[in-house]
Amino acid sequence: MASSSFWLSLALSVTLAHGQVCTTGTGSLCVGVCYGMMGDNLPSATDVVALYKNVGISSMRLFEPNPDALQALRGSQIDISLGVRNEDLPSIATSQEFANSWFSSNVAPYLNDMTVEYITVGNEVVPGEYASYVALAMQNLQNILDTQGLAGVSVTTVVSTAALSTSYPPSAGTFSTDIVEILRFLSAQASPLMVNVYPYFAYAADPANVPLDYALFTATGPVVQDGNLSYQNLFDAIIDAFYWAMEREGVTDVGVVVSETGWPSDGNGDFTTPELAATYNRNFAEHISKNGTPKRPQAYIEGYIFAMFNENLKPPGVEQHFGLFQPSTQPVYSLFPIH
Repeated sequence: MASSSFWLSLALSVTLAHGQVCTTGTGSLCVGVCYGMMGDNLPSATDVVALYKNVGISSMRLFEPNPDALQALRGSQIDISLGVRNEDLPSIATSQEFANSWFSSNVAPYLNDMTVEYITVGNEVVPGEYASYVALAMQNLQNILDTQGLAGVSVTTVVSTAALSTSYPPSAGTFSTDIVEILRFLSAQASPLMVNVYPYFAYAADPANVPLDYALFTATGPVVQDGNLSYQNLFDAIIDAFYWAMEREGVTDVGVVVSETGWPSDGNGDFTTPELAATYNRNFAEHISKNGTPKRPQAYIEGYIFAMFNENLKPPGVEQHFGLFQPSTQPVYSLFPIH
């Protein structure tokens, strides 16, 4: 049984601010990859889209509607999760006219030659100053989708584990703030909650109590026992804490999409090596392709790896080293076959 301190460290440390990639010849391991742009030496959007296609990534998460990226994605057959900037939430929430304008500028022009799978209303704003705007902004965007008959686009929001006040054991999962309106909206629309999940940060914060094999999906037996549920990896425990927290709010039919996960390849000594990063990301992709969680073993979980590139304008240290590729497009480690 892991100690409560590791779950506390998880709640405190995993606060960073997905798409599908097939990594085997059979195409059985499919995840998406986040396209972060906080670098001054990154390839052009056209070259980035070409790289996604070259390594077989069929889904991309965009954190905001970047016009160059959206233009480059036309006809690419890459599914998109498109973010709304946090600072735009108040205007979209309080004005249907502004919501209409945002949609007309950032979504409508691309619908004929691009698949927008998700619109994510805010990134890690719950809890926070923009949290009260999320449900209203989601509804105003949903109004547009309903009017235009765009049933294939799901509106949701992205939260981190900071949205949980309690996560250990998973069955005690509790939200740290009022999220009922958001959950009711997601339930009514059959949309998932997007969650950023980073076992690395829990491990790095408390390696004495968070076994490395538990964080990397490599444990050979249960590490945490929660009633009749056994946990061999921290990822499942985090996801189930969200399921329990939603049920505690009376919502039992909302699924989870992993909007970000990953492992840095440098920046924190032996905790961050290309080998560890490759192990985590490969095992993550394999795990979600075959498994639900102990609480919901039949659940299908989509996931996005963070991120496509190492980004030199992020804070120094590990945050600059989550990329699968260098800005030169050379792989940081071998993960995907080159087509």
